[in-house]
Amino acid sequence: MHLDFPLHFDHRGRTAECLYDKHIRNLIEQVLFTSPGERVNRPTFGSGVLQLLFQPNSTELAATTQFLVQSALQQWLGNIIRLEAVEVEHEESTLSITVQYTILRTQQRETARFSRGG
Repeated sequence: MHLDFPLHFDHRGRTAECLYDKHIRNLIEQVLFTSPGERVNRPTFGSGVLQLLFQPNSTELAATTQFLVQSALQQWLGNIIRLEAVEVEHEESTLSITVQYTILRTQQRETARFSRGG
């Protein structure tokens, strides 16, 4: 069992836990929506995609976001997942990212969708 994210308590009043596949999804979310410099002891951790949220929508923005996501996930989680595909949609002030990956330990293929609005 692994700590669930965001950190919270379960119905027993204990720190909530989750299974390995959800833990991996939680790690991906943390990489995506943490800005570099946000973590004190890991100043380069994160992807920086939240900085792009209010940029004008364009194909260049989608390509930049996709590149940032792919490189951050490979850097921080490359030892636990194999990245298959990343799709980025930017509509008005909402950023949606779909990540297809394989969990290396279990060889289980997963698809996760994340979104943030400004």
